[in-house]
Amino acid sequence: MSGKPMLFAALLLAGCASQAEAPASAPAAPTGQALAAACEGRDGWSDPAPPAKIFGNSYYVGTCGISAVLIDAPGGLVLIDAATEEAAPAILANIRALGFDPKQVHTLLASHEHLDHVGGLRALQDATGAKIYARHEAVATLTSGEPEARDPQRGAIPPFRGVKIAGELRDGEALPIPGLDLTLHATPGHTPGSTSWTWRSCEDSDCRTIAYVDSLSAVSGDDYRFTDHPDYVAMMRATFAKVPALPCDILITPHPGASDLFARLAGDAPLADPGGCRTYAAEAAKRLADRLAKEAAGKP
Repeated sequence: MSGKPMLFAALLLAGCASQAEAPASAPAAPTGQALAAACEGRDGWSDPAPPAKIFGNSYYVGTCGISAVLIDAPGGLVLIDAATEEAAPAILANIRALGFDPKQVHTLLASHEHLDHVGGLRALQDATGAKIYARHEAVATLTSGEPEARDPQRGAIPPFRGVKIAGELRDGEALPIPGLDLTLHATPGHTPGSTSWTWRSCEDSDCRTIAYVDSLSAVSGDDYRFTDHPDYVAMMRATFAKVPALPCDILITPHPGASDLFARLAGDAPLADPGGCRTYAAEAAKRLADRLAKEAAGKP
């Protein structure tokens, strides 16, 4: 595993190399209306969807059921999340449809280490040659493809092909990618390595902070009881308290339906909502409280 100086150097070199080869500009992206229409009644993890512009330099390139976000930085492309391995060809096609070359993706990142969000990382890493960076708590699962022992969904979610990790990142660390202020936020709970990301995106003088906030749901295998793991519950509650304080003009979630993303991209609801992260965390806290109450009452 590389240390911080090597990590910074690798990212900077990748950014500079990409900047020389990057296209001058991308063509107009397919609309959010087209994305919403294509995915109406479809939310499968691997259901192909057209790409759409989110705001400024940020684009949706995922599936109908799983988000993948492409960021066009001056030094090249960054991709957050990869959906399933079956979805990787569609994600690559979406990148091309936006006028980009997938080889310009120099950095791959992830929200949390489950098949539906990182199952496609290996295929995308092979196709792009990009480097993958992650929090320490996610590295063992990302490299092995096996959910770790503390994960509430261990045994209930299939494994995936592991990837090579170029370096580890810490909470609050801004990646040294030229022209992009991309910051990592540790938001553990859905998995031990759950991670959220924020960055600034501008359209002329209109600048917004996009918050890609990881899943906050208290989901588990059939035999797992959150009441038996008070330390894990405390970790989740700390995340619920942290998320509302994130810079959050435009909320995106790994499952687009969790933040009504397609309707917002289609113009059926406001795209920007300064209270989005607060509402998202409050709803998650209520679901956890309901789950704990059911467990205490002996209900399935």
